[in-house]
Amino acid sequence: MLKFRLKHLIIVVVSLVLVNCKDKEKVEYLGHDILLDQLIFQEDTDGDKKITVDDKGPKKFEFINANGETNVVEGTYHLSNLLQELAIAEKNDTISLDKVTESPSDRISRLIKTRYWDNLTRSVDKKGLAVVLEDTKSETDTFRLYVPFNDKEAIAYFESIKTEIPKLKVITLPEKITPAYVKTLNNASGILNLDHYTDEKGNYNAKPFVVPGGRFNEMYGWDSYFESIGLLIDGRSDLAMSMADNFGYQIEHYGKILNANRSYYLTRTQPPFFSSLVKEIYQQNPSVSREWLSDNLKMIIKEYETIWMAKGIRLTDTGLSRFYGEGIGIPPETEEGHFDFILNKFAKKHSLTLEEFTAKYDSGEIVDKELDLYFTHDRSMRESGHDTSNRLDDVCIHLNTVGINSLLYKYEQDIAYLIKEVYDDKFIVNDKDYTSSYWLSKAEERKKLMNDLLWDAEKEAYYDYNFITKTKQKIESATNYYPLWAGLSSKEQAESLVKNLFQELVQKGGVAATTDIANKEDPNAPQRQWDYPNGWAPHQMMIWRGLMNYGYEKEAQELVYRWLWMITKNAVNYNGTIPEKYDVVQCTHKVYAEYGNVGTEFDYITPSGFGWMNASYQLGLSILNEKLKSQLDDLVDPNEIFNKR
Repeated sequence: MLKFRLKHLIIVVVSLVLVNCKDKEKVEYLGHDILLDQLIFQEDTDGDKKITVDDKGPKKFEFINANGETNVVEGTYHLSNLLQELAIAEKNDTISLDKVTESPSDRISRLIKTRYWDNLTRSVDKKGLAVVLEDTKSETDTFRLYVPFNDKEAIAYFESIKTEIPKLKVITLPEKITPAYVKTLNNASGILNLDHYTDEKGNYNAKPFVVPGGRFNEMYGWDSYFESIGLLIDGRSDLAMSMADNFGYQIEHYGKILNANRSYYLTRTQPPFFSSLVKEIYQQNPSVSREWLSDNLKMIIKEYETIWMAKGIRLTDTGLSRFYGEGIGIPPETEEGHFDFILNKFAKKHSLTLEEFTAKYDSGEIVDKELDLYFTHDRSMRESGHDTSNRLDDVCIHLNTVGINSLLYKYEQDIAYLIKEVYDDKFIVNDKDYTSSYWLSKAEERKKLMNDLLWDAEKEAYYDYNFITKTKQKIESATNYYPLWAGLSSKEQAESLVKNLFQELVQKGGVAATTDIANKEDPNAPQRQWDYPNGWAPHQMMIWRGLMNYGYEKEAQELVYRWLWMITKNAVNYNGTIPEKYDVVQCTHKVYAEYGNVGTEFDYITPSGFGWMNASYQLGLSILNEKLKSQLDDLVDPNEIFNKR
């Protein structure tokens, strides 16, 4: 392995500094900074502290290595790698040239495994509070931590350390948490506590979790499952199990797996993947503690029965479920101006300015049932994880979606599997005996209802069902293919779905979230980030596995390649950028819908990529065959390999 030392590397460009400085350690530190500055000055022509295809530098940089040999680094990719390695080596005077010339897929995968997961890991305890609390969503000098009423050990612990953290304010939540109470927290938001354990010395230790990245500094519901897929691939089952424990803690103390562990999310959950997480942990390690499995399986069953099967809330009269985010008024977590499009309409209705109407509505002085319903739909859309989409806007609570019912079918199947596989077909919860046949019968009942109400025989596809209008909402969406992932489709249905998928949603860079359903009638209508032309990691991952469930290996390989090619190409061209989402039509991370694209703002090197995007890369590489992986590193355009899109 060829290595070079920074003090040698800078001889050509900063020899005067070396001559005039007598302190060797100072020379090396100063030399590193000057070298980094020299590279940035020469190649970063747009001043964003990255080297990308948009820069107009010579794309060629010379240095002398530790052996006194002249080396040349050329091209955007290798120069950006050099920049990244210099940034990483800030406190280490040796870097490897092999890492500068590393193949793209190996480099991305290595950084995810060795750097990004650790940089995304958080904990709610003394050693982790500063990172958790001091983020872009904390706008005051007071950092609020909300602790559940019944977690007396946590309350005592945080009370004991708050004097050491002057800005910390510890607040105990009421025993009963209502939407009205949560609304009072809109101007006093804070982090919600998560699970912990006490070590052999009696010390309190929080159970860590992985955050998505960027402005998302909390443990998010469905993000955590997809991140855990990557963690399991990368040998981090410890973190995946910790995420599962945090799910259980949330169900026990907050009544649900939260949208995220921040105060304004207390009234809504997220798409349910808890059973999939526990099952995959068990399948990777069948010797995992039976006590651990039992504790989490009880929480899975509790979540299923108390959240998703609660009549009149998330269980509807059709026998199928829906998303239903509870809460009062305007969701407070959105960026400024997000709701102006809808609020302006109601301001005109009440003959007020936007500012006047918003203030009066928010205070309760004006009551408008139509707007209340809109925000219930909106919260429910956010609970679905698809915030936001024209597919769900102003209609979400009226829909038995393909997505949620596929996930619950998977719950029923997973619970049956674990009870039979691990507990000899008998599992007791609160003096009630459960068998696999009980859960399998529930799954069969749900499948029948989905085929009766959601399956369109003419189109041979699933669609969300509006139980108010008693019609199918015939919008093509990636969520319509969740039945492949859940395994509820027949062989014949799967064949039709695969054909439909490639006709309707597959683009050059992968699967689009929907077909083009933008509001083209109103030029002021907002762009929705979960709609065409954008593609998202969870959709890709579920569809890949769904295709493989039914033996469509060739199709899965194609979709994996398209997605990984787009990620790799953008990382090569844009200094290692791995963002939250992509435009799969233009194959770019430059997405400007709603608040833009998280994970694109950094200096020198991305510290963490983005959680589920990282996981999709690791999963994709584990699926991709060697021939396609070689073509991926050569950045061969997918349209040269597969049918043009």
